[in-house]
Amino acid sequence: MIDAAQIEHLASLARLQLTPDEKTAMQEDLTRVLGYFAELNEVNTDGVEEMQRPVNLVNVLREDVPAQAFSPSVVSALAPEMQDGQIRIPRTVEAE
Repeated sequence: MIDAAQIEHLASLARLQLTPDEKTAMQEDLTRVLGYFAELNEVNTDGVEEMQRPVNLVNVLREDVPAQAFSPSVVSALAPEMQDGQIRIPRTVEAE
């Protein structure tokens, strides 16, 4: 199912430098994995309901109740750095 060219392509995408033996092993492993998916595609799933998880989960959320806000003095005491009454934080995105 997987040929050598596809293994080369996957290795380059993953930035892997594989030996010829590793390429052969990866080709065999991926072919086996895709074979398992082919087997799963043959299973009759008519009438089976889709599910996202094997167990049903229900989110337990509390009410959103407004509370007393922190005073500016508490906020400025907790902030790493203040500038002109604003909290100053390090840049997270570099400008180009």
